[in-house]
Amino acid sequence: MNIIVCIKQVPDSTQVKVDPKTGTLIRAGVPSILNPYDHFALERALDIKAKTGAKVTLLSMGPNQATAVLRLGLALGADEGVLLSDRAFAGSDTWATSYALATAIKKIGGYDLILCGQMAIDGDTAQTGPGIAYHLNIPQITFCESIDASGNQVVVKKLIEGGHQILEADLPVLVTMTMPPDYVAKYPSFMAAHKAQDKTIHTWTAADIGADPSKLGLNGSPTRVDRIFPPPARAKGEMFSGSAVELANKFVEILKKESVLK
Repeated sequence: MNIIVCIKQVPDSTQVKVDPKTGTLIRAGVPSILNPYDHFALERALDIKAKTGAKVTLLSMGPNQATAVLRLGLALGADEGVLLSDRAFAGSDTWATSYALATAIKKIGGYDLILCGQMAIDGDTAQTGPGIAYHLNIPQITFCESIDASGNQVVVKKLIEGGHQILEADLPVLVTMTMPPDYVAKYPSFMAAHKAQDKTIHTWTAADIGADPSKLGLNGSPTRVDRIFPPPARAKGEMFSGSAVELANKFVEILKKESVLK
């Protein structure tokens, strides 16, 4: 079985700030991490590898520094990595990004299972994985908390409103993974990271994958982001203590003060 895991390097979301003048993210000096949803998807791919002997290939799109997350994935146990890096990709929205990734997957070839994180924490769109499946014309299952694979099938636990679904699908299929609340990411040992330096990372341009330039970057992106801005800060809350009767009276007093009650 051949598994391709799409991963992304993202800013550490707890430290991202927005430039109030330009409305864009301030990335300078902000540490980058492996997108947590992709980290979870990779771990599930490695679980399948341990069970079936599958080959796991990592695929990412970004600048050269994105090799850091590929190296992390290789140290965790993936077999090889592919980085799409070209100025032609700059400004791609989820549609253009999914086209580029799908085109690279066609070049890799021989895939059975494609795993993606549910979404990237710097975008929260959850559109890239489904877009890849569309461009490849293969089935997709989204928002899955667990996955098992054997033979020519996968069995997944899909999160739905009010519960879960257990679904089966024949390969090839694309699955997006969502993290359970108690998930804690695993990291490699120093020796594993050292040994991973010998694993191969291919760097491909748009020309290398035979992508149509008109479908890449800003020109190939139907989405236009006008600006990004943080929500207004909330007023500081007040804490009250006392008996149930005292708190109820206080609550009524506040509602009257705000003219909610007369």
